[in-house]
Amino acid sequence: MTGVSAQYWRHQVLPERTIPNESKGLSIPKFCTMQFEGYALVCEVRLLVRVALYLIPSKSAQMRLGILISILAVALIGTTRGAVTLPMRTVFKGQDRFERLVVRAKAENWKMLPIGERTAVVGQAMVGTPYRSFTLEIDNRVESPSVNFTGLDCWTFFEAALAFARMLDEPETNWTPAQLLRYIEIDRYRHAECTGEYLSRLHYLEDWLYDNDRRGLATDLTRSLGGVQVPHSAREMTNGWRHYRYLVHNRGLLRPLAEMEAEVSSRPLYEIPKSRVAAIESRLRSGDIIGIVSRDGRYTSLRATSHVGLALRTADGTLHFMHASAPHNYGRVVIDTRLSSYLYRYSSDTGILVARPLR
Repeated sequence: MTGVSAQYWRHQVLPERTIPNESKGLSIPKFCTMQFEGYALVCEVRLLVRVALYLIPSKSAQMRLGILISILAVALIGTTRGAVTLPMRTVFKGQDRFERLVVRAKAENWKMLPIGERTAVVGQAMVGTPYRSFTLEIDNRVESPSVNFTGLDCWTFFEAALAFARMLDEPETNWTPAQLLRYIEIDRYRHAECTGEYLSRLHYLEDWLYDNDRRGLATDLTRSLGGVQVPHSAREMTNGWRHYRYLVHNRGLLRPLAEMEAEVSSRPLYEIPKSRVAAIESRLRSGDIIGIVSRDGRYTSLRATSHVGLALRTADGTLHFMHASAPHNYGRVVIDTRLSSYLYRYSSDTGILVARPLR
């Protein structure tokens, strides 16, 4: 199955046929025609039960009972991840904008560009998209890959541009919402798998870079560009859990979330101090992922990642910062000033980390 991982999404469409039931003369027309809905598991169980009843003679009552119990046991084990899913209308928004991007990608032959330049071109095509906060928080209980082209925050801007760019390596027939969601899943989730659980998502940029670098999808250039180690704290989510709808409805996650944050905080964090960024701008490329590092509070030396965007080198050679800017600034995706100048706009920003997409 193409698209999102088979373990998470249940999308089974069987050909139109009937399977007779020996004992009751029943038939089964067209099972499981729903897509991305929680009813799919029920259909699968019904189908397995009826096939079992058909294949096993009615006189073998004990064998039938044993098979049916086994089917139900396997189904119950699978429900925690596979049974509950979200409708496509929830996880994918902005179909018309997606289709316009596909048309441009074909007309302008974006797939021939290197992955970094391709990511930057996709990002430029999304300039002007309104900023929308918490676009990753789409449900109270179920975690899912998602895309919303009608509104982007800083994270969903860079990941949508990167995922769309990666999708263009597929044959054009695969340039679909389902395939884009699959690339979002690969990028956004630990070990490239969304289990349906909130903590399978890579919530912190430094954790995202650690995992994507380990899997060979991107490389962390921060140290090679002169980055220095800084005191590190990843605690924004436990401190501000009331802002996250999933955490509000699942308070039991706060302890494992804090454990995850402690693990992320224990890893070294490197930043290129903003005073040195101008000197290394010539070594950056369009499509490099730029993470902004800031002080984690006014009276502390601890650092945390606070914002993210893409590098964009324009025709005059200037390296700009392209990002989804919050409502108190531009309120939309913009091509902002020169990167090194942008960093002096906010006194709390101390430097950057740099990731380069590899594929």
